[in-house]
Amino acid sequence: MTSYDTDLLVVGGGPGGLATALQARSQGLSVIVAEPRESPVDKACGEGLMPGGLAELTSLGVDPVGVPFRGIAYVNEHRRAEARFRTGPGRGVRRTTLHAALTARAKEQDTEWIRARVTAVEQDAHGVTAAGVRAKWLVAADGLHSPVRRAVGIQATTGTPRRHGVRWHYRVPVWSEFVEVHWSRWGEAYVTPVEPDLVGVAVLSRQKPEIDWFPTLRPYLDGASRGQARGCGPLRQVVSRRVAGRVLLVGDAAGYEDALTGEGISLAVKQAAAAVRAIVDDSPESYEAAWHRVTRDYRLLTRGLVLASTPRAMRRAIVPACASLPPLFRWGVNILAS
Repeated sequence: MTSYDTDLLVVGGGPGGLATALQARSQGLSVIVAEPRESPVDKACGEGLMPGGLAELTSLGVDPVGVPFRGIAYVNEHRRAEARFRTGPGRGVRRTTLHAALTARAKEQDTEWIRARVTAVEQDAHGVTAAGVRAKWLVAADGLHSPVRRAVGIQATTGTPRRHGVRWHYRVPVWSEFVEVHWSRWGEAYVTPVEPDLVGVAVLSRQKPEIDWFPTLRPYLDGASRGQARGCGPLRQVVSRRVAGRVLLVGDAAGYEDALTGEGISLAVKQAAAAVRAIVDDSPESYEAAWHRVTRDYRLLTRGLVLASTPRAMRRAIVPACASLPPLFRWGVNILAS
């Protein structure tokens, strides 16, 4: 007879991993989270929760403190396009605040923790062993460059264009009820209100980022104190599959296009729900199709926007086009917000 320490071992204690733990506990599964870092964990992140992702978190009993935003605005030095959400506001939440709220809720639900970095995985037809834990299933939510993904032989390649993200916090009063995406010829600055007097600014680019690229943004930030820079990338990771035996990938580990459209956390929460459903149904192979359904709009719209905005002439046309075609812009924003 096979004995187990837990039903599910979750590798990675970020939002995707903790959402997986909460989904699993709601289904009566026992859960151990393997995470080597102290909570709360910070990382480069746009910090905007879309309305759909916020609703998913609320359904798990997680309601983090933050600043509501009503939609998305695209901005350059000449034009501005705005699209409001139809289903209610999103919320800007500091990554550390979100992580603390998820951690507290997971502990309330009797999730267990071990301090461990998982780089090796063994599995058979009945279970998985990693970090000295024997589990029936393992969900890897350990980031863009997932060690578990490598350990189970799932192939991943860095896609093109090779873009990186860098995020700072600026101590300045919030000036907009929108998440603003400022466009320049070199990259985009994604501005999210996270506290009444604090905004996160994440710059996405193929080169070293500069705030001076964004003349409409710089006046708001001049003289403001700036926090520590946090970076990540290359952003696009093309992953061959999301399931290897009894191991499932969630969040950035499962594949990533780009941060431009800003719903990474929302997608991770939805993927967590799909992965747990597959586990409860004892049908891990069904997760692959579910992952494609959950991420389809994000992948198509984000990839299309990144490719379309790569040529310099097209980049200049993005904001004017969105301003000239407001129904189309609203449609795209609300597809991603759901």
